[in-house]
Amino acid sequence: MPEGDSLHRAARRLQVLVGQRVEVETPHPRAGVKGLGPRLDGKRLERVEAVGKNLLLGFEGGLVLRSHLRMSGRWRVERRGAARVGKPWLVLRGDEHEAVLWSGAELELVGPQATSRLGPDILGEPPDYGAMLSRLRDASQGREVGDALLDQRLVAGIGNLWKAEALWEAHVSPWRRIGDLGDDELRAVLGAAHRLMRTAVEGTRPLRHVYRRVGRACGRCGGTIRSAPQGSHARTAYWCPGCQVGGSPPPS
Repeated sequence: MPEGDSLHRAARRLQVLVGQRVEVETPHPRAGVKGLGPRLDGKRLERVEAVGKNLLLGFEGGLVLRSHLRMSGRWRVERRGAARVGKPWLVLRGDEHEAVLWSGAELELVGPQATSRLGPDILGEPPDYGAMLSRLRDASQGREVGDALLDQRLVAGIGNLWKAEALWEAHVSPWRRIGDLGDDELRAVLGAAHRLMRTAVEGTRPLRHVYRRVGRACGRCGGTIRSAPQGSHARTAYWCPGCQVGGSPPPS
Protein backbone atom coordinates (compact mmCIF):
# COMPACT_ATOMS: atom_id res chain seq x y z
CA MET A 1 0.00 0.00 0.00
CA PRO A 2 1.36 3.48 -0.84
CA GLU A 3 2.34 5.25 2.37
CA GLY A 4 2.69 8.91 3.26
CA ASP A 5 6.06 9.32 1.53
CA SER A 6 4.56 8.12 -1.77
CA LEU A 7 1.81 10.73 -1.52
CA HIS A 8 4.29 13.50 -0.75
CA ARG A 9 6.36 12.53 -3.80
CA ALA A 10 3.20 12.55 -5.93
CA ALA A 11 2.28 16.00 -4.60
CA ARG A 12 5.68 17.30 -5.65
CA ARG A 13 5.32 15.90 -9.16
CA LEU A 14 1.86 17.43 -9.59
CA GLN A 15 3.15 20.92 -8.77
CA VAL A 16 3.89 21.36 -12.51
CA LEU A 17 0.13 21.80 -13.04
CA VAL A 18 -0.55 24.22 -10.18
CA GLY A 19 -1.73 27.59 -11.45
CA GLN A 20 -3.02 26.22 -14.74
CA ARG A 21 -6.53 25.64 -16.00
CA VAL A 22 -6.69 21.92 -16.61
CA GLU A 23 -8.70 19.69 -18.88
CA VAL A 24 -10.22 16.88 -16.84
CA GLU A 25 -11.14 13.43 -18.12
CA THR A 26 -12.35 10.31 -16.28
CA PRO A 27 -11.79 7.48 -18.80
CA HIS A 28 -12.49 4.64 -16.36
CA PRO A 29 -16.23 3.90 -16.01
CA ARG A 30 -16.04 3.67 -12.20
CA ALA A 31 -14.61 7.17 -12.09
CA GLY A 32 -16.91 8.49 -14.79
CA VAL A 33 -20.05 7.79 -12.80
CA LYS A 34 -18.84 10.16 -10.09
CA GLY A 35 -19.38 13.12 -12.42
CA LEU A 36 -16.03 14.69 -11.56
CA GLY A 37 -15.07 15.63 -15.12
CA PRO A 38 -17.88 18.15 -15.72
CA ARG A 39 -17.39 19.66 -12.25
CA LEU A 40 -13.64 20.23 -12.63
CA ASP A 41 -12.97 20.59 -16.35
CA GLY A 42 -11.47 23.96 -17.24
CA LYS A 43 -10.95 25.06 -13.64
CA ARG A 44 -7.65 26.32 -12.27
CA LEU A 45 -5.71 23.92 -10.08
CA GLU A 46 -4.66 26.09 -7.14
CA ARG A 47 -2.82 23.67 -4.85
CA VAL A 48 -1.78 20.07 -4.37
CA GLU A 49 -0.83 18.76 -0.93
CA ALA A 50 -0.39 15.45 0.82
CA VAL A 51 -2.01 14.89 4.21
CA GLY A 52 -1.24 11.48 5.65
CA LYS A 53 -2.15 8.97 2.94
CA ASN A 54 -4.44 11.44 1.15
CA LEU A 55 -3.68 13.68 -1.79
CA LEU A 56 -5.77 16.86 -1.82
CA LEU A 57 -6.13 18.86 -5.03
CA GLY A 58 -7.65 22.29 -4.54
CA PHE A 59 -9.43 23.90 -7.50
CA GLU A 60 -10.79 27.41 -7.92
CA GLY A 61 -14.20 27.91 -6.43
CA GLY A 62 -13.30 26.00 -3.29
CA LEU A 63 -13.55 22.53 -4.83
CA VAL A 64 -11.23 19.95 -3.25
CA LEU A 65 -10.60 16.56 -4.83
CA ARG A 66 -9.40 13.84 -2.44
CA SER A 67 -7.42 10.89 -3.76
CA HIS A 68 -6.59 7.86 -1.60
CA LEU A 69 -4.58 5.17 -3.38
CA ARG A 70 -5.47 2.18 -1.21
CA MET A 71 -3.45 -0.89 -2.21
CA SER A 72 -2.56 -0.31 -5.85
CA GLY A 73 -3.30 3.26 -6.94
CA ARG A 74 -0.57 5.45 -8.39
CA TRP A 75 -0.13 8.91 -9.86
CA ARG A 76 2.07 9.55 -12.90
CA VAL A 77 3.06 12.85 -14.50
CA GLU A 78 3.73 12.63 -18.24
CA ARG A 79 4.22 14.90 -21.19
CA ARG A 80 0.94 16.11 -22.69
CA GLY A 81 -0.30 13.68 -25.29
CA ALA A 82 1.84 10.74 -24.15
CA ALA A 83 0.60 7.37 -25.42
CA ARG A 84 -0.84 4.98 -22.85
CA VAL A 85 -2.60 1.61 -22.74
CA GLY A 86 -5.69 1.11 -20.60
CA LYS A 87 -8.16 3.42 -18.94
CA PRO A 88 -6.88 5.56 -16.07
CA TRP A 89 -9.29 6.84 -13.48
CA LEU A 90 -8.43 10.47 -13.98
CA VAL A 91 -6.41 12.65 -16.34
CA LEU A 92 -5.57 16.28 -15.55
CA ARG A 93 -4.19 17.87 -18.70
CA GLY A 94 -2.22 21.10 -18.49
CA ASP A 95 -0.27 23.13 -21.02
CA GLU A 96 2.69 20.74 -21.26
CA HIS A 97 2.05 17.92 -18.78
CA GLU A 98 -0.66 15.48 -17.76
CA ALA A 99 -1.23 14.00 -14.32
CA VAL A 100 -2.66 10.50 -14.64
CA LEU A 101 -4.25 8.47 -11.85
CA TRP A 102 -4.32 4.69 -12.23
CA SER A 103 -6.45 2.43 -10.02
CA GLY A 104 -8.15 5.33 -8.28
CA ALA A 105 -9.62 3.41 -5.33
CA GLU A 106 -11.02 6.49 -3.53
CA LEU A 107 -11.66 9.65 -5.51
CA GLU A 108 -14.19 12.22 -4.36
CA LEU A 109 -14.96 15.89 -3.93
CA VAL A 110 -14.80 16.79 -0.26
CA GLY A 111 -15.38 19.69 2.08
CA PRO A 112 -12.78 21.69 4.01
CA GLN A 113 -13.04 19.36 7.02
CA ALA A 114 -12.29 16.17 5.05
CA THR A 115 -9.11 15.37 6.96
CA SER A 116 -10.14 16.72 10.36
CA ARG A 117 -10.33 13.23 11.88
CA LEU A 118 -6.76 12.39 10.90
CA GLY A 119 -3.94 12.55 13.39
CA PRO A 120 -0.91 14.79 12.85
CA ASP A 121 1.01 14.03 9.66
CA ILE A 122 4.24 12.14 10.38
CA LEU A 123 5.83 14.09 7.50
CA GLY A 124 4.82 17.48 8.83
CA GLU A 125 7.56 20.09 8.87
CA PRO A 126 8.21 20.24 11.70
CA PRO A 127 6.45 17.08 12.91
CA ASP A 128 4.14 17.74 15.84
CA TYR A 129 5.40 14.99 18.14
CA GLY A 130 3.56 16.49 21.12
CA ALA A 131 0.19 16.12 19.41
CA MET A 132 1.07 12.59 18.27
CA LEU A 133 2.03 11.57 21.78
CA SER A 134 -1.16 13.09 23.13
CA ARG A 135 -3.29 11.06 20.74
CA LEU A 136 -1.39 7.87 21.53
CA ARG A 137 -1.87 8.47 25.25
CA ASP A 138 -5.60 9.09 24.72
CA ALA A 139 -5.91 5.74 22.94
CA SER A 140 -6.33 2.44 24.77
CA GLN A 141 -3.06 1.89 26.62
CA GLY A 142 -3.48 -1.86 26.24
CA ARG A 143 -3.21 -1.59 22.47
CA GLU A 144 -0.06 -2.98 20.85
CA VAL A 145 2.11 -0.20 19.50
CA GLY A 146 2.57 -1.87 16.11
CA ASP A 147 -1.19 -1.84 15.63
CA ALA A 148 -1.63 1.71 16.95
CA LEU A 149 0.92 3.21 14.55
CA LEU A 150 -1.29 2.19 11.61
CA ASP A 151 -4.32 4.00 13.02
CA GLN A 152 -4.54 7.14 10.90
CA ARG A 153 -6.62 8.85 13.60
CA LEU A 154 -3.58 8.76 15.89
CA VAL A 155 -0.72 9.44 13.47
CA ALA A 156 -1.33 10.01 9.76
CA GLY A 157 0.88 8.66 7.01
CA ILE A 158 2.57 5.59 8.49
CA GLY A 159 1.94 2.27 6.74
CA ASN A 160 3.15 -1.25 7.30
CA LEU A 161 6.60 -0.80 5.76
CA TRP A 162 7.66 2.25 7.76
CA LYS A 163 5.96 0.99 10.91
CA ALA A 164 8.16 -2.10 10.84
CA GLU A 165 11.36 -0.22 10.03
CA ALA A 166 10.77 2.58 12.55
CA LEU A 167 10.15 0.11 15.38
CA TRP A 168 13.33 -1.75 14.46
CA GLU A 169 15.33 1.48 14.36
CA ALA A 170 14.06 2.35 17.85
CA HIS A 171 14.65 -1.16 19.31
CA VAL A 172 10.93 -1.43 20.15
CA SER A 173 8.89 -4.60 19.67
CA PRO A 174 5.59 -4.16 17.79
CA TRP A 175 3.98 -6.32 20.49
CA ARG A 176 4.60 -3.97 23.39
CA ARG A 177 1.56 -2.18 24.81
CA ILE A 178 1.38 1.59 24.48
CA GLY A 179 1.00 1.90 28.24
CA ASP A 180 4.25 0.01 28.79
CA LEU A 181 6.24 2.45 26.69
CA GLY A 182 7.64 5.70 28.02
CA ASP A 183 7.23 8.97 26.15
CA ASP A 184 10.91 8.88 25.17
CA GLU A 185 10.45 5.45 23.57
CA LEU A 186 7.35 6.53 21.66
CA ARG A 187 9.08 9.71 20.52
CA ALA A 188 12.04 7.63 19.32
CA VAL A 189 9.72 5.49 17.20
CA LEU A 190 7.96 8.53 15.75
CA GLY A 191 11.27 10.25 15.11
CA ALA A 192 12.60 7.20 13.28
CA ALA A 193 9.45 7.04 11.12
CA HIS A 194 9.78 10.72 10.24
CA ARG A 195 13.47 10.43 9.33
CA LEU A 196 13.05 7.30 7.23
CA MET A 197 10.03 8.61 5.37
CA ARG A 198 11.53 12.06 4.81
CA THR A 199 14.63 10.40 3.34
CA ALA A 200 12.37 8.42 1.00
CA VAL A 201 10.54 11.60 -0.06
CA GLU A 202 13.87 13.18 -0.95
CA GLY A 203 14.64 10.28 -3.27
CA THR A 204 16.87 7.91 -1.30
CA ARG A 205 14.90 4.90 -0.14
CA PRO A 206 16.45 3.55 3.08
CA LEU A 207 17.49 -0.09 3.31
CA ARG A 208 14.93 -2.51 4.73
CA HIS A 209 16.08 -4.26 7.88
CA VAL A 210 13.00 -6.31 8.78
CA TYR A 211 10.14 -5.64 6.35
CA ARG A 212 9.55 -8.77 4.23
CA ARG A 213 12.83 -10.28 5.43
CA VAL A 214 11.34 -13.22 7.33
CA GLY A 215 13.84 -15.93 8.14
CA ARG A 216 16.88 -13.78 7.42
CA ALA A 217 19.44 -12.72 9.98
CA CYS A 218 19.01 -9.34 11.65
CA GLY A 219 21.82 -7.03 10.58
CA ARG A 220 22.10 -5.66 14.10
CA CYS A 221 22.07 -8.70 16.41
CA GLY A 222 22.00 -11.74 14.16
CA GLY A 223 18.58 -12.90 15.37
CA THR A 224 16.10 -14.46 12.96
CA ILE A 225 13.47 -12.05 11.66
CA ARG A 226 9.88 -13.13 12.21
CA SER A 227 6.43 -12.08 11.04
CA ALA A 228 2.90 -12.58 12.36
CA PRO A 229 -0.54 -11.02 11.82
CA GLN A 230 -1.40 -8.21 14.22
CA GLY A 231 -4.49 -6.21 15.08
CA SER A 232 -8.12 -6.52 14.02
CA HIS A 233 -7.15 -6.19 10.34
CA ALA A 234 -4.40 -8.82 10.67
CA ARG A 235 -1.71 -6.61 9.13
CA THR A 236 1.63 -8.39 9.06
CA ALA A 237 4.12 -7.32 11.71
CA TYR A 238 7.84 -7.87 11.04
CA TRP A 239 10.39 -7.78 13.85
CA CYS A 240 13.58 -9.25 15.27
CA PRO A 241 12.95 -11.05 18.58
CA GLY A 242 16.65 -10.73 19.40
CA CYS A 243 16.79 -6.95 19.69
CA GLN A 244 13.10 -5.94 19.74
CA VAL A 245 12.04 -7.61 22.94
CA GLY A 246 8.93 -7.36 25.06
CA GLY A 247 5.22 -7.76 24.56
CA SER A 248 3.47 -11.02 23.76
CA PRO A 249 3.99 -12.09 20.15
CA PRO A 250 2.05 -15.13 18.96
CA PRO A 251 3.83 -18.49 19.36
CA SER A 252 6.01 -19.70 16.50
